[in-house]
Amino acid sequence: MENKKFGLLGRKLGHSWSPQIHAMLAGYDYRLYEVEPEGLDAFLKTTDLAGMNVTIPYKKDVVPYCATLSHAAERIGSVNTLVRTAAGWHGDNTDYTGFRYIVKKAGADVAGRKTLVFGTGGASLSVLAALEDMGASPIVNVSRTGENNYGNLNRHRDAEVLVNTTPLGMYPDTGKAPVAVADFPACKAVFDVVYNPQRTAFLMEAERLGIPCAGGLGMLVAQARASAEQFAGRPFPDEAVEEIMSTLSRQMSNIVLIGMPGCGKSMVGRNLAKALDRPFIDADREIERASQMPIPVIFDREGEEGFRRRETEVLAELGKGSGAVIATGGGCVTRSENYPLLHQNGFIVWLTRDLSKLPTAGRPLSQQNSAETLYAQRRDKYAAFADLTVDNDGPLEDTLKQILEALK
Repeated sequence: MENKKFGLLGRKLGHSWSPQIHAMLAGYDYRLYEVEPEGLDAFLKTTDLAGMNVTIPYKKDVVPYCATLSHAAERIGSVNTLVRTAAGWHGDNTDYTGFRYIVKKAGADVAGRKTLVFGTGGASLSVLAALEDMGASPIVNVSRTGENNYGNLNRHRDAEVLVNTTPLGMYPDTGKAPVAVADFPACKAVFDVVYNPQRTAFLMEAERLGIPCAGGLGMLVAQARASAEQFAGRPFPDEAVEEIMSTLSRQMSNIVLIGMPGCGKSMVGRNLAKALDRPFIDADREIERASQMPIPVIFDREGEEGFRRRETEVLAELGKGSGAVIATGGGCVTRSENYPLLHQNGFIVWLTRDLSKLPTAGRPLSQQNSAETLYAQRRDKYAAFADLTVDNDGPLEDTLKQILEALK
C-alpha cells in the first residue's frame, strides 16, 4: 500500500472532503485530479493510480474503459470507483452502497412502501437501484416534466418514503426543498443526498414532524468507505464511518451563541474561536456593516421591525456558511424564521447569566424594558432554539470548558 496512489477524478473539484475522508480511513496517498474532457482518454490510459473515485461529469464516460463492472455499476450504468486489476479497470458504483447505509442508519424500512424519488440526474440512478433492491414498491421517479411531475403530485399523497436527489437546498442556495413533507400525511422516512448544509430545509421539516430522516453526509462517507475497502483490500467497520461523520460534522458546523443582551456572547465567542482556530463573527457588527448605521440609529429610524428584518437578512447569509463561531443579537430568537437559518449548519448554544449582571448601555430594547420583562418574553424561545445551555456566571474558562466538552 505504501507505493500505491489513489485519487478523485473530476473536471472542477473545488473543495472536496474526499482526501480527508480517505486519510482518516486508511492513510494512503489520495489526491485530487482535475481533468478536462479532451484529456480524459489520455489520463485513464496513462495514469499510474491504483484506484480512483470518479465524480461529475465523468461517471458515465469512464464506463467504456472498464474491463469489468460490478453488479451495481452495470445496473446503474455509471461508475464512481475504478480499481486497477490484472485485466484492466474494474468499475463499481459505491453511491449505491452509500445510500443503502443512510437508510439503515435512519432505521427506516422501505420494503413494500411507496417511494417518491425527486430528480432524474446521476444521483437518482444509484438511489433508484438501491431502493429497488431494498424492496421499495412502488417507486415513482418525479421530474419537472413527464408522467410524474411536480404538477400532479396529488396522485401520490399516499407516499411513505421521500428522497431528494436534486441540488435543491444545496449551498449556497439553501432554504429550498423539492416538496413540503407535510403534503404527504403517510410519510414515514425522508432522505436527502445533499450534505451541505448538513440539514436542508427538506430534512428540517421532517425533523419538525418527527419523521426519521438522514442527509447526504452519511452517504458521502459510506460510499468513500466502500471505495476505500477496495483500494486498501480490507474492511472498515461502521464505527469508522460514524467517527468520520462526527469529525466532519464538527468541522462543518457553526457554533452559534444565543442569549440575553450582555450575557457575554461576544467575549465567549472570541475566545472560543481562538481556542478552536475558527473565524469569529459578531452578527450585530455585520448588521451595522451591511446597513452602514449603528444599531441604535437603525432602531431610531426603522424601529424594532426594521432592525429585525435586517437581522434576518444577515443571519440568512451567516447561517449558510460553515466552521465559524457566531455571536447573535439577544432578540434573534423572537423571529421563528431565524431558527432554520441558524440550525441548518449550526450547533446552537444558549448562554445564561444572572439578570442583575446584564448591562444596558447601547442596547435600545434593554433600556426600554427591564431584563426581567425581556427574559420572560424570550426564555422559552431561547430554550426552543438551543442544542446546549451553558451557565456564564462563572469564570470564562469554565464556560469555554463546558462548550468544548459538549463539542467532543
